[in-house]
Amino acid sequence: MGRIATETRFGRLGIVEDGEAITALVWGDVECDPDTPLQREAAAQLRAYDEGRLQQFDLPYRINGSEFQRRVCDAMFAIPFGETRTYGELAKELGYSAQAIGGGCGGNPIPIIIPCHRVLGANGRMVGFSGAGGVETKVALLRHEGAAGLLI
Repeated sequence: MGRIATETRFGRLGIVEDGEAITALVWGDVECDPDTPLQREAAAQLRAYDEGRLQQFDLPYRINGSEFQRRVCDAMFAIPFGETRTYGELAKELGYSAQAIGGGCGGNPIPIIIPCHRVLGANGRMVGFSGAGGVETKVALLRHEGAAGLLI
């Protein structure tokens, strides 16, 4: 498993891959192994997203978890840039409870690339974010995407 890090306005992000796919994105000081072409591409895409030049990541990813976790992550990945969904909307789409969806969102190992920040509580409430900075980072990501009209 390899790991490199890149700097963004959302913090220092460590990119973890297993030789074929991105498996995690972690915040903070991370030990960096020799990088790979996939990690370099992921870092370039994260910088392009940070600079406003990229709206959809085009990277292979692998969720090492249950079928439920993979389904929730795939549903989040499908939410377009600048748009949001609620836990309830994803629950209806996937056939689970909103609480279960919340747990699935919280278990997202690849925040930003899989945009769990685009999932809100009922009535647009800002709840939870697994990345460093919690809800403040979630708000910053939504503002960056122009999805924050509700956040003025």
